Amino acid sequence: MSGVKDISRDLDKLDVQLDDLEGSLEPFLGNIDDIASQLPLLDKAKLFSLVAYSIESLLFSTLKLQGTDAQNHAVFDELKRVREYFAKIKAVEEPEPEKSRKTTVNQEGAARVLKSGLSDNKAISAKLAEKIAEERAKALLKSMGNNKRPAEAAPPAAAPGSGAEEGERKKKRSKHKGRNKANKG
Repeated sequence: MSGVKDISRDLDKLDVQLDDLEGSLEPFLGNIDDIASQLPLLDKAKLFSLVAYSIESLLFSTLKLQGTDAQNHAVFDELKRVREYFAKIKAVEEPEPEKSRKTTVNQEGAARVLKSGLSDNKAISAKLAEKIAEERAKALLKSMGNNKRPAEAAPPAAAPGSGAEEGERKKKRSKHKGRNKANKG
């Protein structure tokens, strides 16, 4: 028996480590609900996940020591499930910034809404037209500085409430009415 290694020292070390483990798990071996009731919701989720993972890991280790194929055992599936919970908890703690969509403003549409909403107030309407002209001039200067083709200038806006604007509106309405009658008939 001189070829067999003396494992009594390793067994003593294992015994000490198991005692340490039992001491660490002592609070969880009692009523875990008492501990969890004092914690916030996210910490409760962490606690329950950690306890479940600890138990499943111990079962997995036991199966491995017994020589069972632990990779194909139900305990391994449970370990995967608990790891998914860890990932979900991490996602809640550290949400990723949204990269998929950035908010953009349709400037032309906003200008149309402002024009139509402010059409009865001549002073504000004039200021709005002035601001729009300034923005167009800035865009033109910027495009010339970058050697780009300048943006096409929009046709000058008719004064609010003018006859030309009313005529355009009536033409559009009559076109839409004609289409609706054709679709109905």
